[in-house]
Formats: sequence, structure tokens, C-alpha cells
Amino acid sequence: MPEYAVRTEDLWKIYPQEPHPVEAVRGVGLDVHAGEFVAMAGPSGSGKTTVLNLLGGLTRPTRGKVWIRDSELSGLPDKELAAVRLAHIGFVFQSYNLLPVLTALENAEFTLLLQGVPARERRERVRRLFREIGLEGLEDRKPPKLSGGQQQRVAVARAVLGNPALVLADEPTANLDSTTAEALLDVMEQLNREKGTTFVFSTHDPRVMERAGRLIRLVDGRIEGTSSGAGW
Repeated sequence: MPEYAVRTEDLWKIYPQEPHPVEAVRGVGLDVHAGEFVAMAGPSGSGKTTVLNLLGGLTRPTRGKVWIRDSELSGLPDKELAAVRLAHIGFVFQSYNLLPVLTALENAEFTLLLQGVPARERRERVRRLFREIGLEGLEDRKPPKLSGGQQQRVAVARAVLGNPALVLADEPTANLDSTTAEALLDVMEQLNREKGTTFVFSTHDPRVMERAGRLIRLVDGRIEGTSSGAGW
């Protein structure tokens, strides 16, 4: 039986609003196997980011269930939910979300610090990954001294260093020029192929869709269709 990185059952997210509630996500059922490279695509307002936030436990569903490996998220207390996120989920945000007072290395090792990994091991793991993804020599630079592409690579490093079951990337190429976006996708594809890291993207970028092993199309909060990606 295949191992799932994440799966959902009849997932809904409804926001109270006058005069009518907003059904942002409507009955989404989704299975992502370990090691997949999946893109969720759709127009603005289709529910992509909301689904991603539900998968990562950043938002609780109105109804339905989310499993990360064997943990069902929707009923967990906040403290236990945070522990699952720390142990099993990595996040890559469109706006990078790096701490400006920390160096690139310190930002990248932050998840490992929260996981209690000893300092020497943290630094070794960060430096090894930085060499692999083209950040060697930039360890001591703070985010304002890094390009957008470099900052996003640091964010990817932070997301994957804790060996999560799942990395969720919300429009990771949206703020990048074409050359930088392609280079970032090369890095994430390399991590997927060589380390088996599972990625789920929300995107409207054709470059991401072309790289995906599976493309899920969302319209009005529902899955409209699924197809094999063009790049695999």
C-alpha cells in the first residue's frame, strides 16, 4: 500500500460573511503520495492557497479531515498541531518570510533549532545543503543583502532541512524573474529526485506546472480535474 505524505477527505472551508457565507474550499478530496511533485493550479480565488493552508494545519477546516502520514490534524489541540507542523511539514512562502536580523545560515537552521538538533550538526547540515543549492559563501549575509532568488533558496533550505514528510510552497516563483524562477525550480526538483522530498505547490505559473509530476486544477474551491504533468 503506498505511503501518503498527505491526504484529505471531504475538506471544506467556509468563511462567515454577510449576506452570504463564502465557500472557499468545497469538498476537496486529495491524496499525495510520498515523493510526489504536485502543482495545484487555478485562477485567483479558486482556493489554492486556502487548500495549502489547510494541508499544513495553518487553517482549520470547517468540516472534513486532513492526515499528515498517520496524524489527523483537524481534531488536534493547538500545541499538538504545532508539533506535527514542526516535525512533518515545511513551508515556502511567496514573500520568503525570512527573519531580517538573522543571517542566511541562521534562518535556514531555524527549524532544526526548534527541533532540538545540536548546534554543530545544524551548521554542518546547513552548509552541506547550501553547497548543493548554490548558496555556499552566503552563509553570513542577512536577507537585505541577498537577491530575491537567494532569499527564496534560503527559504527552501529552511523548509527541507528538518526532513519533513511534506513541503508546501505557495506561489514560490511569483516574485522572481524567469531565470531565477527556473533556477529555483531546478533546486526543488533536485531535492525531490535525490532526497525524495514531497512538494505540493499552489501556482498559476506555467513553469511550475510544466515541472509537476501531477497537476490538480481548482475552480471555485473544487477540484475540476487532475492530469499527469508535462515535465515527467
